[in-house]
Amino acid sequence: MTLKIFILHLFIGALLLTACATNAQQNVQFSQYVFNSLTINPAYTGYKEDLYLNAVYRKQYVSFPGSPSTAAVSLDGLLNKDKKTIGIGGHLTVDKLGPQQTISLFGTYSYRIQFNEDDTKRLCIGLAAGFNQYSLDGSSFQYVDANDPEINAAKQSVIKPDAQVGVFYYTSKFYTGLSVLNLFSLYNNGSIYLNNTNAASSENITSHLYFTLGGLVTMSDNVKLKPSLMLKEDFHGPTSLDLNLLALLSEKLWVGASYRSAVTLWNKKAVATELSKSGAASLMAELFATDKLRIGYSYDFITSGLSSYQSGSHEISVGLLFNKNVDAERIKSPRYF
Repeated sequence: MTLKIFILHLFIGALLLTACATNAQQNVQFSQYVFNSLTINPAYTGYKEDLYLNAVYRKQYVSFPGSPSTAAVSLDGLLNKDKKTIGIGGHLTVDKLGPQQTISLFGTYSYRIQFNEDDTKRLCIGLAAGFNQYSLDGSSFQYVDANDPEINAAKQSVIKPDAQVGVFYYTSKFYTGLSVLNLFSLYNNGSIYLNNTNAASSENITSHLYFTLGGLVTMSDNVKLKPSLMLKEDFHGPTSLDLNLLALLSEKLWVGASYRSAVTLWNKKAVATELSKSGAASLMAELFATDKLRIGYSYDFITSGLSSYQSGSHEISVGLLFNKNVDAERIKSPRYF
């Protein structure tokens, strides 16, 4: 067994062992994660090989009171562009759900192992460290007795440290990744004290395991297909599976769809068996306005009984590549993942 394979086996084993002790709360959801996986896997850091800025805003369940809204921005690149072995970056996420708000800030690092002379195959090992700030706005609640001295209507918050780990392997036609986010959540109860005696628990982000898999199929000079999937698991709540199919037209426009649903991998005591597994479907389009600028939009519509109470979900993203010029190597091996 080579040293590289040994490292891979050791790291994946650590990921699985860490993920087995978690609480139950699904993490934030982006439909366009397929165009920038940094928010779900720190090992993705530096994949574009140039400084890359990505921003996304998602408004979920439009017209539903207190519905989630999420904004995220990330920046990553290579520290040593000659060997391309070290990626550094960071990402900021602001997630709001009713009176609760979570701000997450992480710095990311990846070590990228080259597997062939053409440099089309690399194994990347990633780490991230940062914090989550949980906030609860007491003024947004409706109280039966507004003059109760035990009620504090001010906005209060608490900060908890956190970490992420991941592996990411890619070739020019294939990629797969495995990551665990929010490693420290097992020890963070997320309590926010509304006064000196009582405490309210905010939405505490819990550990999640992500598995991603995808590829690129060339149909013709002007058409390429990109099938992919993502499995998201917190080991207590429903397992989430995303299936995606995108088509790249003339190297300028991505169009496609995805379907997200709960799946049963094994029986979980906390999940009611009578619940519907219906999820959501998404339509998305990504336009490369220039060689450096990508603009994307997706619309999600719910396939469950909740559909009649809201107007779908909208997501907008922008990606900007800061490279001085498009060299021959980049034209030969463009970054499709």
